[in-house]
Amino acid sequence: MPRRASSALATALCATLLTGVAACGGDPASEPGDKTIMLYSGRNETLVKPLFEKFTQATGIKIKARYGTTAQMAAQLAEEGERSPAEAFLSQDAGALGAVNKKGLLAGLPAEVSAKVPATYRAKDGNWVGVTARSRVLVYNPRLIAKEQLPKSVFDLADPRWAGKIAIAPTNASFQTFVTAVRVQHGEQKAKEFFTALKTNNAQIRENNIAIVEDVDAGKVPVGLVNHYYLGEIAKERGTTAEKLNAKLHFFAAGDTGAMVNVSGIGVLRRSATDPDVRTLLDYLLGPEAQQYFAQQTFEYPLVSGAPAPSYVPPLAELKVPAIDLNDLESLEQSIALIKETGLTP
Repeated sequence: MPRRASSALATALCATLLTGVAACGGDPASEPGDKTIMLYSGRNETLVKPLFEKFTQATGIKIKARYGTTAQMAAQLAEEGERSPAEAFLSQDAGALGAVNKKGLLAGLPAEVSAKVPATYRAKDGNWVGVTARSRVLVYNPRLIAKEQLPKSVFDLADPRWAGKIAIAPTNASFQTFVTAVRVQHGEQKAKEFFTALKTNNAQIRENNIAIVEDVDAGKVPVGLVNHYYLGEIAKERGTTAEKLNAKLHFFAAGDTGAMVNVSGIGVLRRSATDPDVRTLLDYLLGPEAQQYFAQQTFEYPLVSGAPAPSYVPPLAELKVPAIDLNDLESLEQSIALIKETGLTP
């Protein structure tokens, strides 16, 4: 998006998103070792706040969090720049971390921290590290479509036979990063053609991935593009297991862009590079308690060995992912512009 749009978004955030927090730029900067961390979180409060509370109980360090979508938090960091009160940025995807890093706002992480995570899931320059992994999938209802009729490639969804049958969430960070992956792997022209075809095929627009999975499960739409963990979240809310839902997961063929694996991750703002409290948070998020929490409570793939993956998905090592470098997914603004250009959002 243009810089003026980014600026307007950050300004709007000050008025609408930061309930209970001082106006933008008004928060006092935390001092190193003061037992408080100002964290900008692109992850949903209901998902991560319980973990932050566990962290505080274990360490005595309080998390003062600002919540919004990952794109909103990235835009605010870009607007605030070096003036930001943020000490760390917890992102829903690698693309936003890359975009913030491209602005020169993130510090290099200690090598011993980054080394806990496979190289595929961390920044090449060491400025951010993945915390969890999530696979893109097609969620489908076998009552509406037979398994053998499912597409081998995500690009098959451009075929007219899928008209009106697929749900997407264009404003969701995971979809926006998927758009970036298509652009990076196949070029701008093919990306434009594909997403224009989804619009022509009357792709069913939903506010978020939860709505997609719920509608697929209810038989309102046959298939939808989501991340794998939403199936587990809905099952948990209903007091059941993912295996007992009507909705099922389909993993695209090996190497297909639709099978990309993204990460949620964290980066540290440069002024807090040596803050011992922030280092404690990094170690905690990549430690056994947090990694097991993410696997068991948010149904994501742990990135540190020792915590098992959710029961209803293949192990991370068995996924046949496309050759996409997560470090190349930093062009978030161009992807949002493409989504608007193709008419998938106003």
